Amino acid sequence: MSNETLAKEILRTVGGAGNVSSVVHCATRLRFKLKDNKKADKSGTQNLPGVITVVENGGQYQVVIGNTVGDVYKEVVKAGGFDADSAGNDEAESGEKSNLFNKAIDIISGIFTPFLGALAASGILKGLLLILTTLGWLTKESGVYAIWYAAADSIFYFLPIAIAITSSRKFGANQFVSLAIAGAMVYPNIIALYNDGASLTFFNIPVVLMSYTSTVLPVIITVWVLSLLEKRLNKIFHSSIRNIFTPLLSLMIIVPLALIVIGPIGTYTSQGLASATTFMYNLSPIVAGIVLGAVWQLLVLLGIHWAFIPVMYNNIAVYGRDHLKPLFAPSNFAQAGVALGVFLKTKNPRVKSIAGSAAVTGIFGITEPIVYGISLRYKKPFVWAIIGGAIGGGIAGAVGSSAIAPGIPGIASLPIFFGPGFAGFIAAIVIAYVFSAVTTYFFGFNDSMEKELLPPDEKGKAEVRNTGGARENQASAAAVDQEIPSPLSGTVLPLRDVEDEAFATEAMGKGVAVMPSEGRLIAPFGGQVVNAMKSGHAIGLRSDAGVEMLIHVGMDTVKLKGEHFDLKIKEGDRIEPGQLLLEFDIEKIQASGYSVVTPIIVTNTFEYADVHVQPAESSDVRAGDPLLLAVSL
Repeated sequence: MSNETLAKEILRTVGGAGNVSSVVHCATRLRFKLKDNKKADKSGTQNLPGVITVVENGGQYQVVIGNTVGDVYKEVVKAGGFDADSAGNDEAESGEKSNLFNKAIDIISGIFTPFLGALAASGILKGLLLILTTLGWLTKESGVYAIWYAAADSIFYFLPIAIAITSSRKFGANQFVSLAIAGAMVYPNIIALYNDGASLTFFNIPVVLMSYTSTVLPVIITVWVLSLLEKRLNKIFHSSIRNIFTPLLSLMIIVPLALIVIGPIGTYTSQGLASATTFMYNLSPIVAGIVLGAVWQLLVLLGIHWAFIPVMYNNIAVYGRDHLKPLFAPSNFAQAGVALGVFLKTKNPRVKSIAGSAAVTGIFGITEPIVYGISLRYKKPFVWAIIGGAIGGGIAGAVGSSAIAPGIPGIASLPIFFGPGFAGFIAAIVIAYVFSAVTTYFFGFNDSMEKELLPPDEKGKAEVRNTGGARENQASAAAVDQEIPSPLSGTVLPLRDVEDEAFATEAMGKGVAVMPSEGRLIAPFGGQVVNAMKSGHAIGLRSDAGVEMLIHVGMDTVKLKGEHFDLKIKEGDRIEPGQLLLEFDIEKIQASGYSVVTPIIVTNTFEYADVHVQPAESSDVRAGDPLLLAVSL
């Protein structure tokens, strides 16, 4: 399924674009704020190819996608006709009020999620510069250092401006007025007065000069107050002058208010928060590390981890380093170790495929595919990951590890942990990784767990497959070889030649492509229609023997919205071999600028030892001729 199709299907299952108040994405998830959660079809979303799972936390409907979430997000925005960063103001459009905690988590995630990538990249570059200067390979006086440091530090120095932009979207304030106010808070002349220790008054009211560069709370509070003021002013001014006088009075009122009242309160609150976390950390860094390392993945599952994000940013702003991130970082590596342990232990091709890819993404800090696809699925691996994370967190706390910048804990972000306790931190993540991999391999997983998760009717089929299959009436789809006739007439092409990565890389399953010579698609076997897109371009079938097949006519042909396609069946229909399923006009589709190359995929490839192409590649085939052979396990 292409990202475009997946996006449209996700929107359909969440209740349509009209049910979406806002949507953003993080490293692996689409985070929807829905007007009515009851309209969402959670099981329908979870069952979409390309969706790992669905999590409802913090007032959000979170669709876990994985590494391609950014691409899917772009298609969701396009398909829904949303603004590039949101689908509207959450609170203004939502008909259901969430509790204060959920609302706070939603606000925090909405403010920080959009620029996490920039912060992570800048943080890694900062860490690399620190390493290079410490080793003497680069000097702070060099032009290379000056330029790279500017690139690395700019997002942190002007963090209030970035926060002002995202906060304005969250609170419904004017984006550019918010930006102007934040800009005034970090304006060079104001910073210079602070650095010089000068005194300043505003109509004889003393201004408490502070540096707001890299701060978090002051600008969030300021933009929230701005949003309240704008609503009042918009009621006062007529629409003909509102666009001028509301921004004018907002600047005249909020900037002084920010510098005299809000900014100092926010700054002192930030310092108090930093002091409180430091106090608790200093009581026992080891205990803090054990607890946070153990519970971090649980906090992520519940969506509560967002509550720690402002604290970590605040620690960096106040102290220049954060001591919390190294405590939970080993838990990410523990999850990656779990995936490696399952990958090495399993003999199930499907499980090995999932665990292998998840093990790779896991060491880069992307743990959702592991947590939902492996750890929680089999339960015992999650326990060993918790223990591994606790051990690693305790070690990181004992050696005094810290981070100089935000970033997803993974192998690429190691430079942000450079400094005091760095060697101990490396030891912590290695121990967490190896411990979780070894314990999962020996005590946390075996292939019988997969069979235990099957429905009762499928367990018997699995037993037949595993014992050689004496019971013919319970033979599974993979118990015997399955020959699959061609549903089209045309020229056979290898999947690698298809101009769509999802098909070409066999990410959706093995199969073949056909360049059709006539616009008729027939049923290759007896079975059922499990999916029939209204646009007619894609059909999902399941044979009586259990073969699951996707036939996708053309590339990007969903954009034709059914034009030049005549679908003869609907979802749930019974089909017989040779039955006409679809007619399509090849010439008109090609004249519209679309390819008609048709991938034919066995989507449950993992249930078979292999899927072979019957005829030679680049040879001609007639509808009904042998095309594919699914080889039994």
